[in-house]
Amino acid sequence: MGSRSVLLIEDDLVIARLLSLHLQELGCMVECHSDGRSGLDAALAHGPWNLIVLDLGLPGMDGLEICRQLRNHPAYSPILMLTARAGVSNRVLGLELGADDYLTKPFSVVEFAARVKAILRRVEHLTLAQPQQQRLLKAADLFLDLDQRLARRAEVALDLTAREFDLLAHFVQHPARVFSRAELLNQVWGMTHEAFEHTVSSHINRLRAKLELDPAKPRYIVTVWGVGYRLSASPQLRNA
Repeated sequence: MGSRSVLLIEDDLVIARLLSLHLQELGCMVECHSDGRSGLDAALAHGPWNLIVLDLGLPGMDGLEICRQLRNHPAYSPILMLTARAGVSNRVLGLELGADDYLTKPFSVVEFAARVKAILRRVEHLTLAQPQQQRLLKAADLFLDLDQRLARRAEVALDLTAREFDLLAHFVQHPARVFSRAELLNQVWGMTHEAFEHTVSSHINRLRAKLELDPAKPRYIVTVWGVGYRLSASPQLRNA
């Protein structure tokens, strides 16, 4: 898969050594941190990374807070979250905060390697799928720069998280096409876990709050009842 930069934030040194070894066998260059604050500093200072492997239970700062701060930062690094917490709510929250995938401890190194390869392939595919002339996207008065990950409506800059940007870009790249929540979860998140489809709805609502002039009456991302969502091909634009 070629050389990839991976940041591993894991406080269990035995697990960290094992995962680092397998990442190196996949051709990855690995930097390890065992506490949350130094891990976050490395993620921001040396990124973007091809992958961040992030444990939830960390000293100093937990993985959820690290994920939240990273997804409020413009530079995007995919995140594979590791958790020993049995509750579904923590995994749901991690996905809603922007994690790309998760593994529940204990897990096999075979499954870990498969998840890592799947994330790296998906991100590489998304990067290469757009020819250079399509790296700037426009739909109605929406403008997106895929390289700089900037979005604006008319002349108003949109302060989007990484996942919100990916979601909007997906709609703009497929104007007027209707997507079900399951399709968006698969194509934007790279996941097929039906139990987390409501994560899509949560992100749609947050994106509308930043994008729409009146989120209660959306004009850009509209609901197709019983099916899913689509980007309106000709939203009724207004200035106020």
